[in-house]
Amino acid sequence: MYKQLKDIAICKALSNEALSLMANVCTVVEHAKGTVLIHADKIEPFFYILQNGIARAYSDGENQQITFWFGQKGDILFSFNSYITNSPGYENIELLANSTLIRVKLNDLFLLYEQNLEIANWGRKIAERELIATERRLIDRAFKGAAERYRDFIAQSPELIKKVALKHIASYLGVTQVTLSRIRAVQ
Repeated sequence: MYKQLKDIAICKALSNEALSLMANVCTVVEHAKGTVLIHADKIEPFFYILQNGIARAYSDGENQQITFWFGQKGDILFSFNSYITNSPGYENIELLANSTLIRVKLNDLFLLYEQNLEIANWGRKIAERELIATERRLIDRAFKGAAERYRDFIAQSPELIKKVALKHIASYLGVTQVTLSRIRAVQ
């Protein structure tokens, strides 16, 4: 497990000692495409690192699912509310491909935070990074047009356009599939 953690970009900042401590509380799990790992309205007990695969976070709207995040290799998957306040989350996280993940119980992770300042700071930095990414998505949604958001999406994650259903990308961009098709036709 130590080597698997060491090979993940987000873990490279951790010392060998911290990685060893983390390895003691992590397990590798595999799940099939379509598995919903994190469920809305439930306190989720796990924190995941996506070793390989693709995931999306979504919320159920009135008549549709609204995708607001995609995860790829090395990304963290967790319910922000469960992680920070031990409250039920608002998001579902679904795997869009067969995936291998590193899983740790939040209680074990929080115990490591109490025991090891380096790991605690690592966890804080992860939360800060996720907050900044969420803020960026919100600002982009408010101030950029759909075509510009699509161009940014392609520039940041070109491999996802081939691996993710267009309905999920359209939802992420805040447009209909018809509008996304029009945008793609002129790009």
